[in-house]
Amino acid sequence: MEDSNNQRFDLDQYIGMKVKKARTEEGLKLVDVARISGISQGMISKIENAQVSTSLDTLSRLCSVLGLSMSKLFNDYDKPEGNVQFTKAGEGLEVVRRGTDKGHNYQLLTYKRGGKTTFEPFLITMDDLSEVFPTFSHPGEEFIFLLKGKLIYRHGNHLYEMEAGDSLTFDAEVPHGPEQLIEVPLQLLSIIHYVDE
Repeated sequence: MEDSNNQRFDLDQYIGMKVKKARTEEGLKLVDVARISGISQGMISKIENAQVSTSLDTLSRLCSVLGLSMSKLFNDYDKPEGNVQFTKAGEGLEVVRRGTDKGHNYQLLTYKRGGKTTFEPFLITMDDLSEVFPTFSHPGEEFIFLLKGKLIYRHGNHLYEMEAGDSLTFDAEVPHGPEQLIEVPLQLLSIIHYVDE
């Protein structure tokens, strides 16, 4: 099964991948497995390459030779894949923060529905050289990475001249924010990590 955002093995592909992995980990050749299991070498090759759907009896004999239980063979197949969010470029959730009214654009790149949020990643775009900048102060630690442009960034009483590729990690409770934009358009990745007390 495949869609535009992800790919998932179908059952035959999954079985073939697991069987081949078990065989190679045991250091066995196709001819060895065929001789011991009584299954033709061609059939084993077709199973490994997902060219055939095999019977449970054949699969059971194959697993027995490979020292792989049937339950272990299937233990990962339908395992939930966890809470994954895939965000295409330009499709982050636009949010309003201090600075939005000054021409800053904030895209939240992932967000959690319910439960406790431990981090927030933002893509921030600024394109006006004459802005007045708000100062931010909030719980947690923050990591910023400048993707494009140049600016002077303030953290407390310290100023950092940043250009593309530079990063800064800091205590977010200390007042911080852009002090001056030097080269625009400017794009900044900001990840706020909320520290558990």
